[in-house]
Amino acid sequence: MAKQTKRDILDAAEYLFSNQGFTQTSLREITARADVNLASVNYHFGSKKNLIQAVFKRYFDVLMPEVQQCLNQLPSLEGTRGVEHLLTSLIPPMLALNAVSENGTANFVKLLGRGYNETQGHLRRFIMQDYGQCIRALVSSIRLCLPGVPEEELFWRLHFAMGSFVFSMASSQALTEIAESDFNKHVEINEVISHLVPFVAHGLASDPKS
Repeated sequence: MAKQTKRDILDAAEYLFSNQGFTQTSLREITARADVNLASVNYHFGSKKNLIQAVFKRYFDVLMPEVQQCLNQLPSLEGTRGVEHLLTSLIPPMLALNAVSENGTANFVKLLGRGYNETQGHLRRFIMQDYGQCIRALVSSIRLCLPGVPEEELFWRLHFAMGSFVFSMASSQALTEIAESDFNKHVEINEVISHLVPFVAHGLASDPKS
């Protein structure tokens, strides 16, 4: 019973956070959607910050081991080819998030976008403390693919790449509906990602002097 209550709270919080944002979502709204009382939230999570982190944790706990395994198996490739190969290898781990919840991949990226937009400092500290080793390994792998890109320039490129990814996933439903209307083609989220990867790879790997 307690385990189900905790999951109900997490599901309600995830839905509201992804659609309304962290700041705009109150604990009262979460308890109403989960059909629990405030004491249950305090018992299981202690605070709103802890609840936000718990929503991310159930995704990161699935994603990060898969990402690390991909990084361990990467060949040594440079330039656009290397980055595209790396990003393509991350598609299955990202799609595996659909097993966490319905539309889990898109929901997770929307939550990441909310975290960026609302400057949730505690969230960055939580992510880097619990999953920083894998994140640093990912950035290092990208850096190895792009030895000619200065570190500061790579920082901006990664920021813009994340923005493209967040926007595309957050609007994935609209994109699939437009594709179906304009091209009479039903597109799944994995196809959205497969179109995005080459675009991001070329952006990351372009010649800094050009």
